This record gives sequence, structure tokens and C-alpha cells, in this order.
Amino acid sequence: MTSLVIESPDRLPLGGLLALACAGFITILTEAMPAGLLPQMGEGLDVSPALVGQLVTLYALGSLLAAIPLTLLTRGWRRRPLLLIAIGGFALVNSVTALSSHYGLTLAARFFAGVFAGLLWALLAGYASRMVAPHLQGRAIAVAMLGAPLALSLGVPAGTFLGTAVGWRLSFGIMTALTLILLIWARWQLPDFAGQSSEKRLGLRQVLTLPGIRPVLWVTFTYVLAHNILYTYVAPLLVPAGIDAEIDRVLLVFGLAALISIWLVGLLIDRWLRTLVLISCVLFGLVALALAFWLHSPWAIYIAVAVWGLAFGGLPALLQTALAKAAGDSADAAQSMLVTVWNLGIAGGGLAGGLLLQRWGVIAFPWAVVLLMVLALSKRP
Repeated sequence: MTSLVIESPDRLPLGGLLALACAGFITILTEAMPAGLLPQMGEGLDVSPALVGQLVTLYALGSLLAAIPLTLLTRGWRRRPLLLIAIGGFALVNSVTALSSHYGLTLAARFFAGVFAGLLWALLAGYASRMVAPHLQGRAIAVAMLGAPLALSLGVPAGTFLGTAVGWRLSFGIMTALTLILLIWARWQLPDFAGQSSEKRLGLRQVLTLPGIRPVLWVTFTYVLAHNILYTYVAPLLVPAGIDAEIDRVLLVFGLAALISIWLVGLLIDRWLRTLVLISCVLFGLVALALAFWLHSPWAIYIAVAVWGLAFGGLPALLQTALAKAAGDSADAAQSMLVTVWNLGIAGGGLAGGLLLQRWGVIAFPWAVVLLMVLALSKRP
């Protein structure tokens, strides 16, 4: 399998890259499914919907706490067995979630799901980049990252529909079955790579001081913080235009635009990496300005959301490619930092958005995003 990659330097190993994308898809779907099944899971576990919501919180906490230490601990391990362990962990935790009738046990399963997710996301970009020649690394990472927006735009609504139709326990059981199929596919399609030798391993501070690492992490934090201020509170954002009942359509527009963005980024990333990051930040800033001035116009909202999807969809691939190129042999350690910073941005966006909403209302959201995009552009990769 490794020889196939070496003999075909101008072709993407799509079988292996799509296996990585499916791993990302299952990761995001596992994270987000409880949010769409709050009443059913609350009834099944005999707890309030607010407590079911903490299943998402524990997942994020697991990723936040585990990504860096687990990645550093396993740098010497061979890559394919480690990736298979991370994927297999989802089969285990989703099985526990499907069978558990105890809220505490379900919380523990969700925490460890986050742990496996933190490890998996730290591995994906570096794995994809090692499967291809250097001039195709950006495109390979873009394909491997395809699972996340697909899960958010199509998988989560489908998972919610499935949970409503067949029950949330069977839904998580189906996730386990899909994960077991993915394990077989990944073992078949993915080449194996050696871990990093001890003499080549850099400490966390050394990785952080490599040229280009800190600017990428800064853009990641400011952009994800801004994105989640809007995305977390998209429902109240739609109220002034009177389209809060159309939230499913608005999010579908965002998701479809994000998929187009990933396709475009995949075509251009290896030639125009820095330019695409700049365009993404500028577009998102312009979206925020449009929302600030035309927040009461339904058409302006839909157009702004479409442009927002175009700006954001390819961003993970852009940032992970920039980080992988800057980190070199320490790509996995650098990616674990990105996972941690990304989760901090998600948590910070929810907190900051709540404070802004309470103090000034939704009109404060666009101006906060504009400020954060100015800060992001000050240190773009």
C-alpha cells in the first residue's frame, strides 16, 4: 500500500483519504447527535434536557484535556495502529451510550468519546499529508477534512431524523456498526507509517516556537471564536429579520456553501494557501459588516450566510495544512495544539456570545466578529 503512494506521486489515494474523512464524519456526528435528541435522551436517562446538554460539554472537555498529552505520549507509536485505536474507541463509547441507562455512565462514555476525538483530530492532517507527495499535501488534507462539514450540514439533521424515527439508542448502535465497517476499510486502505524517533521529538515549547506555528494558532482561535459567536446564537440572530422559524433552511444554505468552499479550497490550496486564508478572513469580516447594517433584511441574511459558508468551509483544511507545513516532523504535536485551541474557541464563542446577547443584544455580534477578524488579519499565516 505504501509503495502505491510512492509510485503515484501525482494521484490522490482517495480510498485512504476518504476513510480519514469518514472518521471525521463519525467523530462530529457522535459529538453533535445529543443536541438534536435532547427530549428523547432525557426521557430515556430520566434527566432534564439541560443535563442531556452536558453530554456535549463533556465530549468537548475530553477533547480539550486529552489532545496534547495523548499526542505527545504516543508520538513514537506506529501511525496506523494508533489511528485504528482512536476509531475503535468510538465503537466502544457509542455502544456504551446505546446500552447505558445510567446518566453517570453515559457522561463517562461521552468524556472518553471526546478523548478519542482529540487524538483522532490530532492525527488526521499529518496522516493525510504523509500519504502524498509534498505538492499534493494541501489537497489531501482538504479531502481528509471533508467529513466534518458533511456531518454538520447533512449528518446531524439525518441523525436527528433517524433518532426520532427509530429511537436514540438504536441510532448510537447504528453508529457503532458504521464505525466497525470503517475500521475494516481503514485497515485495508491506509498505509502504515513509523512513529517519530526519540531523537527527532521536540518538546511542546520547541514546537510552539517553530516559525509560523503561533500565527496559525492565533488565526485559529480568533476565527473560531468569531464563528461560534454567530453559529451558537444563530437562532436569535434571525429574529430581527423575522426568519427564526427558518433556521433549518438557513443552516442548510450555510452547509451547502461550506461544501462548495471545500471543493474550491481543494483545487487551489497547494498554490495559494496564504492568499486563501486572507480571503477567508476578509470575506467573514464583510459578512459581519453586512449583518451589522442589514440585520432586518431576510435576503441580506441568506446572502450573508452563504458567503459565511464559503469563507468558513475550507478554513480547517487551510489552517491544518499551514500548520503541517510549518511543523514538519512535529506535525502531530502541532495539530494537537490546534485541536485544543479550536475547542477553546468553541467554548469561548458560546460564553462571549451569551454575554454579548445579554448585555447589548444580537446587534453586538457582527461588530465583535469584525474586531476579531481585524485581530486575525494582524497575524495571518
